[in-house]
Formats: sequence, structure tokens, C-alpha cells
Amino acid sequence: MPLRPLTVGELLDAAVGLLRENAKTLLAVALVLAAVEQVALYPLRDLAAVRPPTYFPPYTDHLAEYWLMIGAGYATEVGIIALLGGLAAQAAAASITGQARTPRAMLSPGGSRLAVVAIISVLVGLLGGLGALACWVPWIFTYGLLGLAVPAAIIDGKGPLGAIGRSVVLSSRVGLRACWIRLIGYLSWLAIRMGLGFGGLAALAFFGVPYTTRWVTVTGIAVWTVVNTVAYATLACLDSVLHLETRMRTEGLDISATLARRNNRPIRLAVS
Repeated sequence: MPLRPLTVGELLDAAVGLLRENAKTLLAVALVLAAVEQVALYPLRDLAAVRPPTYFPPYTDHLAEYWLMIGAGYATEVGIIALLGGLAAQAAAASITGQARTPRAMLSPGGSRLAVVAIISVLVGLLGGLGALACWVPWIFTYGLLGLAVPAAIIDGKGPLGAIGRSVVLSSRVGLRACWIRLIGYLSWLAIRMGLGFGGLAALAFFGVPYTTRWVTVTGIAVWTVVNTVAYATLACLDSVLHLETRMRTEGLDISATLARRNNRPIRLAVS
């Protein structure tokens, strides 16, 4: 990651680059979490009488169940991205300090501050789900303002509540810049996910996969699992590089890191 403030396009590129360098670990964990999410949401989707690939409600008398499914889906999305942020933040910090982290070290409960990351993930997931249930307007700000909480815990060394507060502070700087960039990243990957999700099932049908209810359900879950795996991992990486870039832009992290390198001193990322 370059030691300077970045444009929006450069931030998105840096996120993809971070994922590429740590693909095995991030994608493996993301795949497991995305699969668990699909299984967990299946009963709610069945209750709402929706089917892949669109999951749109066919009957107006199931709108209450559908709305509950929507809230649960947004809660799991936000929570999974936060969980993956624990791994992405370690990788992003290593790219600055030069202290490489092995996959085993990244997954170690102690070294990854798993308990703190889990608490933050549950909190932001619940807030994200409630925000979606409240007609999405609160979700815009809960998603935009709380995305840097896990990087703040891993990189800045904050506790759960301190990390959430730190995320709000960083995301609010420079006219809510980090907040809007995080939303841009989410919407960009939402469009990609919808295209790949809908198109993936259409491609399977083109190659002769039976278009029965059972097969559509199974293949729909499989396609969305794969698509979400990449999306969640990339968005987690975006949160981490956005956190570091915001500190460079507003706190001079790039200057202190450059001076430390020139003087052969360790780069300290934690804040008091």
C-alpha cells in the first residue's frame, strides 16, 4: 500500500491488491462464512416463500416475513465483513510495517484478537440489521460509519467500544469521506454480485442444468456463496486500506512511517 493519501480508484485497487496477496487465507475463511450464511438464511427465505436467483417476494401476504429476511440478511453481511476485517487488517498492517504475518498467525485467536473482533462483528451486525429494517436510511450511516471499527481494534489496538468510537471519528472526517467511500464500495460490489448471481444461474440453465425447484435452490445457494465469498473478502480489505489511508490523510501516518523507515526504526501503528 502506498504511503500517501489515495484517490477512490486507488483505494479500490489497493483493496483488490491486498486480497490478491492474502487470497488463500481470506477467501478460505470467507467461503466458510458465506456458506454458513446461506444455510442460516434458508429457513427465513423458505418462510418468506422466495426462491433464487432473485429472492423477490412473489406474494404480498408474505411481506412481513420477507422484511424479516431482509433485516437478517443485512445483519449477516455486515457481521461477516467485520469478521473478515480482522484478517484483512492484520495483512494491511503488515504491508506498512513490513512484518509479514503467516496464515497460522493471522488465524490464531490470540494474535488476531478474535474475541474483540467477534464482539464488534455482533454489535455492528445487529445495528446493520436494525438499520435495514428501518427502511435503510439508518443503515446508510451505520454501515458507512462503523466499517473501520475492526481495523481500529487490530491496527490501533482499541477495545470494542473504543474501536467503534474511533471508527465513527475517522469516518466522519473530511466531510464523511470514508463513510461515502465505504458505501461506494458496497454498492459497486452489490451490482457485481447481482450480475454474477443472476447470470450464473442463467449460464447453468444454458448448459442444461435442470430448472426444477430443487436444482434452482441448490445451484442458487452455491452461486451466491461463491459470489459473496469474493465480495465479502474484498470489502473487508477495502475497510482496512481505507482505515490506514484515512489516518495518512488526517493524522500524518504516512509521514511518521516514512521517517521510521529512513531511521531504521519500527513503525508503530497503535494509538493511545
